Amino acid sequence: MKSISRVFVYGTLRKHQVNHELLCRATYLGDHQTQPVYKMFHLGSYPGVVKCGSTSISGEVYLVDALTMNQLDRLEGYPNAYTRELIPTPWGQAWIYLYRGSLQGRQIIQTGRWHDEINLRRWSR
Repeated sequence: MKSISRVFVYGTLRKHQVNHELLCRATYLGDHQTQPVYKMFHLGSYPGVVKCGSTSISGEVYLVDALTMNQLDRLEGYPNAYTRELIPTPWGQAWIYLYRGSLQGRQIIQTGRWHDEINLRRWSR
C-alpha cells in the first residue's frame, strides 16, 4: 500500500510557480490559510516561514504519495534547511515546511502571501 500524505505549499511549489512540476502526481485539495501563528520571509527566489508570529500564511493543500514527499523533502533540504510540522486543514492534517536558517537582514512578507510578493517585485521599479 502506498503511503499518502497531505502537504501545504506556500511558495515555489504553488500553481504557476517554478517548482510546481514536482506536484504533477499530486491531487490538489484546495486553497488554505493557516492559523495566524507564523511569519513569512523573503529569501531571494523563494519564501521561508517560521512559527513565531501572528500572520496567516496563504497556500495550497495537496495529497501526495511517498515518492513525491521524498522529492519535496529533497527540494526543501529537509531536515537541515527546513523542518516540517503538521497543521490542521479542512482536508485533515498537512505538512508545512518551516525555515531553519538565518533570517538576519531578510525582509518580512507582511501579508503571508508569496504570490503578492512576486507580483509586487515584478511590477515595481
